[in-house]
Amino acid sequence: MSKIPQVSIVAPLYNESESFPMLVQRINALMDASPLAIEVVLIDDGSRDDTALKIRQLALTDERYHGVFLSRNHGHQLALTAGIAAARGTEALFVIDGDLQDPPELLPDFYKLMKEGNDVVYAVRKKRKEGFIKKMGYHFFYRILRSISYVEIPLDSGDFALISRRVVDVLNKMPEESRYLRGMRSWIGFKQVGFEYERDARAAGESKYSFKQLFQLAYNGIFNFSEFPIKFMSRVGVTAILISLFYFIVVVVKKMFFAQVIEGFTSLLFVIILFSGVQLLALGIIGEYVLRIFFQSKNRPLFIIKEEIVNREYI
Repeated sequence: MSKIPQVSIVAPLYNESESFPMLVQRINALMDASPLAIEVVLIDDGSRDDTALKIRQLALTDERYHGVFLSRNHGHQLALTAGIAAARGTEALFVIDGDLQDPPELLPDFYKLMKEGNDVVYAVRKKRKEGFIKKMGYHFFYRILRSISYVEIPLDSGDFALISRRVVDVLNKMPEESRYLRGMRSWIGFKQVGFEYERDARAAGESKYSFKQLFQLAYNGIFNFSEFPIKFMSRVGVTAILISLFYFIVVVVKKMFFAQVIEGFTSLLFVIILFSGVQLLALGIIGEYVLRIFFQSKNRPLFIIKEEIVNREYI
């Protein structure tokens, strides 16, 4: 192959020892059949099984593979960020998941659309082979985020995409700590187009994304690409004031015209619960923003690379 790859396939891996042989087999078949000069960047995100060993052996024996080993488990988005930063493709980066839910065989179709003038070709999941609860959760989240975001984020689209080099260069200049890459990709702009596909089930093993991590990813999407949380609190505050004023007017009218006195304990309890709840919710939302500012202000590196293997040499 050419010493300078045209396209880099980027795949973050965490405890993917079971699916690794199938991943390599399918990528090798793709590269052997493609006229493009392709490199494959495999990122070990602090795996606890022998995934790192397999990546190392492969990178040392096949110059088309580029191994990046992180110092610990940084999480999917930061591992993907490390891979994007390390990739050398001069034309584009093809981002996939290591569990083979994103078929690498779609690269020629994506590349064709890019050659038609698109800087980003993102995959749109028209069908998912996952549990009912997850499918419903994804479905509603994408639509809620689309309705409240100030950036047009495509529906049912994840990180699976082919990204041009100039978009990659902009991504590498974005230092935000709480990353939501599909939103950052949309924010950059340029010409983007969707490509529908049927998402496969995992090739082997179990999903490494816990519900807690999925919620964290959702929070990043909402708080990084929407003004809704703050505006929502303003609306809740105005609503609470209007409710209180209405209640106050009712009490005054009953006292002045009907000589009725409202029971104090019930009224007091209602007001305390209402305003305490509103204040705690407001503090929680403000705290979420403050926490993100706090972590960003530390200016720590987004990830730490323990080892990197490129073309049989350690870097």
